Amino acid sequence: MMLIIGYGNPLRGDDGVGWRVAEAARAALPEGAATVLTVHQLTPELAEPISRAGRVVFVDAAAEGEPGTVNCFGLEDTGQRPVLQPIGSHLTTPDALLAMAGELFGRRPPATMVTIVGESFEVSEALTPLVEAAVPEAVARIVALAAV
Repeated sequence: MMLIIGYGNPLRGDDGVGWRVAEAARAALPEGAATVLTVHQLTPELAEPISRAGRVVFVDAAAEGEPGTVNCFGLEDTGQRPVLQPIGSHLTTPDALLAMAGELFGRRPPATMVTIVGESFEVSEALTPLVEAAVPEAVARIVALAAV
């Protein structure tokens, strides 16, 4: 089963696009095809459900690039041990979580990162029009990954 983790702050404009894409992917996929989690930040507790997934898709906003651009790329296993950040840190990364899953639970599933470049990260519950328009493309990429 696929695990989709949408993360960011839905109260900070385009930073909430990870949540929006994850929820839209849940609606687009057949029932039972994926487990969807929406979280404000990545935390070490996610390593366990990651280790049980057939594939993991992380979804987040990107701060650099042309607003509305969708990027999709694999997260390769570098064989490096996870770099653990201090407790309370906002620096847990997808790569670190995947490494933790392998180290602690014996399994590091294939993983993909899907991002949409944001335009505004100001206080707002709405996505900017460019980012909103990119949501269907990001969802289509996730649906295609589920078919693999």
